[in-house]
Amino acid sequence: MFSWTLEHTMTDASPTDVSGTRTDPLVQLSLEQLRQRTSMKWRAYPEDVLPLWVAEMDVPLAPAVAEALRAAIAVGDTGYPCGTAYAEALAAFAGARWQWNDLRVQNTAIVPDVMLGIVEVLRLITDPGDAVVVCSPVYPPFYAFVAHDARAVVEAPLGPDLRMDLDALDDAFTRARRHGRRAAFLLSNPHNPTGVVHTRTELEAVAGLARRHGVRVVSDEIHGPLALPGATFVPFLSVAGSEDGFALISASKAFNLAGLKAALAIAGTESAADLRRMPEEVGHGPSHFGILAHTAALRDGGEWLEDLLRGLDANRQLLGSLIDEHLPGVRYSPPEGTYLAWLDCTHLALHDDHTDGPGIVSDLAGPAQMFLDHAGVALSSGHVFGTGGAGCVRLNFATSPDILRRALTQMGTALRQLSGAP
Repeated sequence: MFSWTLEHTMTDASPTDVSGTRTDPLVQLSLEQLRQRTSMKWRAYPEDVLPLWVAEMDVPLAPAVAEALRAAIAVGDTGYPCGTAYAEALAAFAGARWQWNDLRVQNTAIVPDVMLGIVEVLRLITDPGDAVVVCSPVYPPFYAFVAHDARAVVEAPLGPDLRMDLDALDDAFTRARRHGRRAAFLLSNPHNPTGVVHTRTELEAVAGLARRHGVRVVSDEIHGPLALPGATFVPFLSVAGSEDGFALISASKAFNLAGLKAALAIAGTESAADLRRMPEEVGHGPSHFGILAHTAALRDGGEWLEDLLRGLDANRQLLGSLIDEHLPGVRYSPPEGTYLAWLDCTHLALHDDHTDGPGIVSDLAGPAQMFLDHAGVALSSGHVFGTGGAGCVRLNFATSPDILRRALTQMGTALRQLSGAP
């Protein structure tokens, strides 16, 4: 296996407040501390690999979340969840941060997590054999979860600018509704893996197009709180024409709570009756600790989130400069949101020879395999994101600037060695 000597020191150039205390959550944990974690990001590969793949952040818990969990443990509050505090916290968060003041608590339902919530919503509005449209390249579980539930995936590829292509969507909606089938559009908002934050104009156009075709929109908004400086997140259900749609939201990506599962399904005003048909047992999936953590994050984690967003913005800019320095053949469009970067490596001629289809998240191909084998850096392989993904990789930059520098340096060194350059 790849071997590389790594020091366990952090950069001295970490953001600080006026008192000298580090405020950026991304610089608070050393590599040695991170390697003590037992989560997927840090245990799927050998210890000498730098993991920049799965969507976990290298941050400590937000203080508000840690305190809520400690308080529950102190009194043995480990029973069944109860009440609407999670939905109320989200409604307040949405009003304050997104000026979305129409989120109605009565039009929400607790679900185990966003993807399982998406499956349950799709079961309400489509039947086995119906079609679900996605904009590829897109989050691999969109393919896997939809196909495993006996729905057909119809792709509407993104445009060359990595934004939604309305003509492609129009064609995909027509194909999805062929023979009178019911159909849904599974929207990634913001888009994973490209980091595009859809504008209100774009979302209104999608809503209008879906209305004309009789397609129901289900919006995955798990990265909504992670719009970076310069972009504004727009909840799909806040735009005109979205009243028959749905949204799925949780605090898991913004606050690194993937291991504390809990999410909310939200219905538009015309979809509330559909949401009430969701089986009662679906709400048994989330744990009490998950709901407590997400509620605390949304209600009391605003300052921590602002610190995180500043750190992610700095890393986004750092990544661009590192790519220019070490990977000049790689095309990089700085993401507007999320902490995920989509790197087009097709000019490197590291061909994808993998034949499996999208959604095969355990396999690597082309550039991702090369960077793992020769640079000791684990990235997500683009081929699993569907049409348009081959030859690309997704890189998670929610880590320390020090680790980011090390990873890109190793990737550049590997490329030069393979090409025979000095």
